[in-house]
Amino acid sequence: MVRDPLSQLDALVVALSGFVIVFLMLALLWGVILVISRAVSGMERHQVPAMSASMQATASARGAASAAASPQVVLEGIDETQAACVMAIVSHETGIPIDQLVFKSIKAV
Repeated sequence: MVRDPLSQLDALVVALSGFVIVFLMLALLWGVILVISRAVSGMERHQVPAMSASMQATASARGAASAAASPQVVLEGIDETQAACVMAIVSHETGIPIDQLVFKSIKAV
């Protein structure tokens, strides 16, 4: 047996109930995302200070070690910009990273 098609009022009620259900589910999903976001940011706040203190200690130790370990370059007849270019060219041509090279003096010829 074939039923008559929906009347306009019934179709409107079905459409509106569909819209209401979709928007309720979207609101529920928004709430779940909000709760998870706050939980994750709360956990990150508790972990960041502990990590940053140890990272700062490591960085200061590295900075002190590199300052003590890197000797000053004696520049004769050139400025710092030209010396930096020479160091970069030597590093590029030899394929050795610049932090592994030791320059004692650079003299203009």
